[in-house]
Amino acid sequence: MTNQIDYTSPSVQYFFNMNNSHLFVKDRQNLINVAGQAQLNSLQHSSLLDIFLSRGNVVEPHYHQNASEIVYCISGQAEVSLLNPFTKEYLHFCITPGQIVNIPQGWWHYIVALEDHTHLLAVFDAANPEVVLGSDILALTPANVMAHTYCMNEEEWVNVTAPIKPSTYIGPYSDCKKDHYMGYNNQHHPSHYSYSPNSHY
Repeated sequence: MTNQIDYTSPSVQYFFNMNNSHLFVKDRQNLINVAGQAQLNSLQHSSLLDIFLSRGNVVEPHYHQNASEIVYCISGQAEVSLLNPFTKEYLHFCITPGQIVNIPQGWWHYIVALEDHTHLLAVFDAANPEVVLGSDILALTPANVMAHTYCMNEEEWVNVTAPIKPSTYIGPYSDCKKDHYMGYNNQHHPSHYSYSPNSHY
């Protein structure tokens, strides 16, 4: 439950500069800036991430256990993919400037930049959204538990997951030797959303 704000207090903040509020920095073209209640104490039921990506970079698979999210494309092009937990179907949406994708609370999702200079804004309905990252699940769950649960060879599991660094946020890693683009292009997945320039409300 959010505490009530005393708007008569001189300590209440109404302005914040996100440019130097880094949640994660991979390099100068791939970074995430954050503004939540910890950065701007007058926020109560909202927060946001300012996301910058170059082509082929991925905001890793993750979910927010306490918040829904809207992803808005400012520039470039990105594919937002989410797993519907009710139908077990992956949904893929290619967004360009002015388009949004809504991600319900707790849904597993990831974002891939399809162009350089992709700029996204992620808006949450919580002052301090929480996150569970795929890299943390894979890197921190004991290997013997994963191997036993999924009937795998434990040594093979360890070898496969060894390169995974906890709290990756943006992949692939800078020293990755594989093809960074994984075949991602404008035709990677058919979009479940079609936009007509004549559609207005």
